[in-house]
Parts: sequence; structure tokens; C-alpha cells
Amino acid sequence: MLVAVATVGRGGPEARVSPEFGHAPTFTLVEVEGGRAKGWEVIPNPASNLPHGRGPLVAKGLADRGVRMVVSGEVGPGASELLRAMGIEVKIVEPGRKAGEALRELGLLR
Repeated sequence: MLVAVATVGRGGPEARVSPEFGHAPTFTLVEVEGGRAKGWEVIPNPASNLPHGRGPLVAKGLADRGVRMVVSGEVGPGASELLRAMGIEVKIVEPGRKAGEALRELGLLR
């Protein structure tokens, strides 16, 4: 399963969870299989500097990549609804946590 963590920084599992989905400077993509991370990829958020409409634009881009779950400190109602409509599960965690720690707390990684 491909998981996208809204992050601040390019540290992969060490990157911090962003407080906001649409404003996140980066997304850390993690392929999770059997409780293990098969790979980490950090991508920039192309919509982070837009004045409006960031959430839906990011949601579509992540869906196009095959993401099945989003992890963030917060996801606005429009983006959250759109993500769920596209079959993407949304998990809210404490912002500032390391991405790897957040995924372990959610039971996705051992």
C-alpha cells in the first residue's frame, strides 16, 4: 500500500509531519508491505504556494500516483472529502512527529 505523509523536510522517515496537508512543503511516499517500508520517496508539493485550492490539487496528484492513505497533522474538509471519495483513507496524527514514528503509531510499520 502506498502511503503519503505530509511532511516538512526531505528526511524520509526522519521528516516531520506537517501541521497542514495543503501547505506541506513535501510529501513522503512510503510503500508499506507486511509492516515494513519497501521504499521512501520525497516529492515536493507543487501546490504549496498557491493562494487557494491547494488541497484538491494535491489530492488528485496523490491519487494519480496510486496513494491509498494520507497521513497529516490536519486535512481541510474539502480535501478530506475529495480524498475519501477517491478511496484514499485519511489519518490525522500529531504534527511534528517523525514520519516513521507516525507510521509505527498507526500500526503500519513494525
